[in-house]
Amino acid sequence: MISNFFVGFAHILKGLKLITQPGLRRFVLIPLGINIITLGGATYYLFIKFNDWMDQLMPDFPSWLSWLETAITWIMWPLFSSMILLVIFYSFTFVANLIAAPFNSLLAEKVEKLITGMPLSDGPSYPTFEQIKRSLGSEAGKLIYFLKWWVILLILTLIPGINLAAPFIWIIFGAWMLSLEYLDYPMSNHNKFFKDINKQAMSKRSLSFGFGGGVLLVTSIPFVNLIAMPAGVAGSTALWVEHRDDLS
Repeated sequence: MISNFFVGFAHILKGLKLITQPGLRRFVLIPLGINIITLGGATYYLFIKFNDWMDQLMPDFPSWLSWLETAITWIMWPLFSSMILLVIFYSFTFVANLIAAPFNSLLAEKVEKLITGMPLSDGPSYPTFEQIKRSLGSEAGKLIYFLKWWVILLILTLIPGINLAAPFIWIIFGAWMLSLEYLDYPMSNHNKFFKDINKQAMSKRSLSFGFGGGVLLVTSIPFVNLIAMPAGVAGSTALWVEHRDDLS
């Protein structure tokens, strides 16, 4: 189980290496541009809202418990700030992937061809109408799934006491959703829908969580996160090609 986690985690590094290959660079440009724009928006939004959100999340203590407030602040501030960063950057990443979905599907197709030497089709080097329709349909399924769990976790975050565990829950949720987000591209190219992808990823949770955790780490590193989207697509495709029997 632990070994599968690290196997999955290592595939984001494979993705970073794959997108530098000469045959793939031109398919990386549009997802890269979309990612830069959306992450720029996320950074600006965090800059103007961060302090207000932290004030709302940190608990209030009476004056005679000021010593406890200081101790709790030292512990909880990093956790809640990490949670805010995760929620905002994942939300903007989701929007970026929604916009770039047809191009990500095409990138996944080209990565699979590079790895296996066998093309999925002899189609053009741009998203076809069928790819656009399939990609947007799958993104809609992910959006419904994300919103359902987002509402549940938001409610838990607002409940005193329980919200102390919220940062850890959000990190787990973020890793899982990023895994599903990127595994969708190579798997949907093989006519697998989001419901099937979720079920198959659940059957190999440690492998999927490992990959999602790797993408989450790359997404959280400034400047490196600009290439997180194409690297995630390439890494998930490598994971699918190498472990498709485990994920089928």
